[in-house]
Amino acid sequence: MKRWLSFLFGIWISVAAFCAEKSSNGLLAKGTKWETTFYQRDSGQPGPVVVLTGGIHGNEPAGTAAAEQIRHWPITRGMLIVIPRANVPGLRDGTRFLPGEPPQLRDLNRQFPKTKNATDARGILATALWEFVGEQKPDWVIDLHEGFDFNQLNSKSVGSTIIDAKGKAAAIVVPLMLQAVNAEITDPKKKLIRLRYPVDGSLARAAHERLAATAMILETTSKSQPLSLRARQHRLMVHALLKHLQMTADSPHVLVPTKTESLCVAIYDAGGVGGNGPRNLDRVLRGMKHVLVQRVGAEDIRGGTLSRFDLAIFPGGSGSKQAAALESKGRAAIQQFVKRGGGYLGICAGSYLAAANYEWSLGISNHRTFCKTIDLPKLGRKSMWYRGSSTTVKMELTEIGRKILGNQKDTLDVRYHNGPIMSPMGVEGLSDFLTLANFRSEVSKYEPQKGTMVNTPAIIAGEFGGGRVLCISPHPESSKDLHTLVQNAIRWTARVDGGFSK
Repeated sequence: MKRWLSFLFGIWISVAAFCAEKSSNGLLAKGTKWETTFYQRDSGQPGPVVVLTGGIHGNEPAGTAAAEQIRHWPITRGMLIVIPRANVPGLRDGTRFLPGEPPQLRDLNRQFPKTKNATDARGILATALWEFVGEQKPDWVIDLHEGFDFNQLNSKSVGSTIIDAKGKAAAIVVPLMLQAVNAEITDPKKKLIRLRYPVDGSLARAAHERLAATAMILETTSKSQPLSLRARQHRLMVHALLKHLQMTADSPHVLVPTKTESLCVAIYDAGGVGGNGPRNLDRVLRGMKHVLVQRVGAEDIRGGTLSRFDLAIFPGGSGSKQAAALESKGRAAIQQFVKRGGGYLGICAGSYLAAANYEWSLGISNHRTFCKTIDLPKLGRKSMWYRGSSTTVKMELTEIGRKILGNQKDTLDVRYHNGPIMSPMGVEGLSDFLTLANFRSEVSKYEPQKGTMVNTPAIIAGEFGGGRVLCISPHPESSKDLHTLVQNAIRWTARVDGGFSK
């Protein structure tokens, strides 16, 4: 009986703490070109104050991506303060430095109070950040960064490390953080290791020396690793810290809030994705209001992260390699996501992945692809999906396509790079697709391909369970003139528009 009462009391305490939690936000360096937003989650319960920063270096976007996700985590005690986009102009330009600043002031992470210098922070942004962090009286300061290479393979880079200041608290928690992140890394040389001491002039070092905070820099590695994986590694480390501090009981893979009025879009960017697809989609989505975008990887999908999203986008690359990276568990998770009402938008490789004619495909769209392998004289066996290098072809919207994608009656020039040539598969029990656009010109490399592309569907749409599936063979996301078309495709697939148009 006592054990049962203790269990109920624990639940009551957790619920009470959750109900007492307050979220707020504000601006730093307000009214300047450096203006940036901070987010505060106050549990209403006594506990540590943790300040988390991302994007101090604008060419290190993984820290910003992770911080934008972590700021949604419910906190059970203490306070979590997140500044996801410290260097907004640098992130926008993709540069390490503060755009327009002189050499002595351009590296934001060298402008905080130094060890042997009595002066305060230098520059408008560093001063605003330093004053704000000091006002919070933090117990912990965590700064998210990424290096260009793995430290164990290239000592000139601090990638894949935790760089902490000395102290008993760090000595206890850093091994826990390393254990959490390294559990998912198979290559010993790519595992994260511990380094010391944060560079002079950095926020972490200044916070340790001037504010007596336990401070550290978490470095992932950008080389050959997708953004979703680097952000995931940041999340694993931060979650291990917050769990140690008894500040959270939630999963480390909460990417979006439970309740939001924004359209939540997941962009797959991991195994099998090639080129600039995810970055082009980021540009498309930046032009839409009330949209929350996160990159996701195969591990995230297998872990069930899509359940909080409205739409998943799978861009170009290789459909079979995406399927292999997802594994059967990930593919089943996508099928369930769509069946339960989620939207699926596949572009080029993502349309191959959605098809119904491969053993590895999702089977959520009732189409097959032109993928014969033919013996050609003097050339040997060649697969017909390959039509050559990227080129421009013509595409025309159908009547229903103009209702969904935009009322453009003329033919459209669109980039094409071996997207699927789609036709009905005829799977019983799977809804037929609607053709939203047709190719009006074609490209071919081999003689048997001639005449097989022109007047075939370029964009199709259908339903799978309670969700919508829209497949695009070419690449309108890479042309600014066609961004509105892609935005309309996103809205329709995510059911922003309402009912399915027949």
